[in-house]
Amino acid sequence: MENVSAAFLEAVRRSMRAIREMLNATVIDPALLTQAERIQYDGFLLRQDSNRTIKALAAAGMPIKKIARQTGRSRKLVRGVLRGADGDVFRCLTSILEPFLVKLAAEWDGGCRNGAELWRRLRAAGFQGGVWVVAEWATRRRRTEKVGQTLSRTAPPARQLSRLLTTRRDHLSKADAITVAAIESGVPALGMARDLMDRFHRMLRAGDADALAPWLADTGASLLASFGKGVKADLDAVRAALTQPWSNGQTEGQITKLKLFKRQMYGRARLDLLRARLVIPSPA
Repeated sequence: MENVSAAFLEAVRRSMRAIREMLNATVIDPALLTQAERIQYDGFLLRQDSNRTIKALAAAGMPIKKIARQTGRSRKLVRGVLRGADGDVFRCLTSILEPFLVKLAAEWDGGCRNGAELWRRLRAAGFQGGVWVVAEWATRRRRTEKVGQTLSRTAPPARQLSRLLTTRRDHLSKADAITVAAIESGVPALGMARDLMDRFHRMLRAGDADALAPWLADTGASLLASFGKGVKADLDAVRAALTQPWSNGQTEGQITKLKLFKRQMYGRARLDLLRARLVIPSPA
């Protein structure tokens, strides 16, 4: 279940270019950006230059391993770029403000335009974030109003979109519901991938082994095709997980505990020291 959710998030990331085009968020006005956002935007432009270089080398017939060596990028990153991963323009820095956006807008419309004063009023309402978060919001709002544009000027990050696409429609705000509807209409392959993920979750919860074969058939031409191939490669184990009451969760938990001990000792623990920390000595 964790892996199929990660596969869906990767599908959203690969679809970011199409999503930005659908939301009319392909053009960004630097005059609207705060200082923190401008730094992120400059980094995005540099990544785009690097991505174009990677694609040009691949088009010339250079293998991934050699591209990684020549550009100094990891093979995982190069492979992702060649598969269509475009990346986010901005990280989601103001998510902590979401429960307070209505109050913020009301205070702003009421005449309070000072970031520090807005922060103090939010603190009285239970806001736990720092003053800089509110100051960034106020700066962006001020610049937006100055040029007469709307506050939203780019697509949300991929992780946030993944959460919105997997949230029940009646639990979304009106603006988020409109965004989800636009994506489902403009990028139907993403809606199909979301439905396949939901079907996989239901299949696992219900232990419905009969649903596995049609689900695998439907993944062939979807954005989850790579995940479907992984399931096919381990088909016997997946079918056993659906039909048997046994779980390797205890084993995985012990492995995680062992890795934690190794990391606490910077990976330098020898077997005798690990044994001394993990195995309880028998009483004399």
